[in-house]
Amino acid sequence: MEKVNFVLDTQEEAGFYVLEQTRIGGCQYILVTDAPEGDGEALILKEVSGRGEKESVYEIVSDDTEMAAVASVFENLLEDIELQ
Repeated sequence: MEKVNFVLDTQEEAGFYVLEQTRIGGCQYILVTDAPEGDGEALILKEVSGRGEKESVYEIVSDDTEMAAVASVFENLLEDIELQ
């Protein structure tokens, strides 16, 4: 599993493991976790950077409707995972 370092708004770095990625309605989403194995904290991130930018910019999906739809897609892609 690939670990990716993200730079937070506070300029601190946080490392997450990428479980899966998908594109829905033209938007790129990634499912990340803080633990390489077992139960960990999972987040769904949405890419918000513009085309042609050097670095990708992601934000945590906070809209409940969007979160439910994207979580359902990730659960189907990863049959052995349940997002709560």
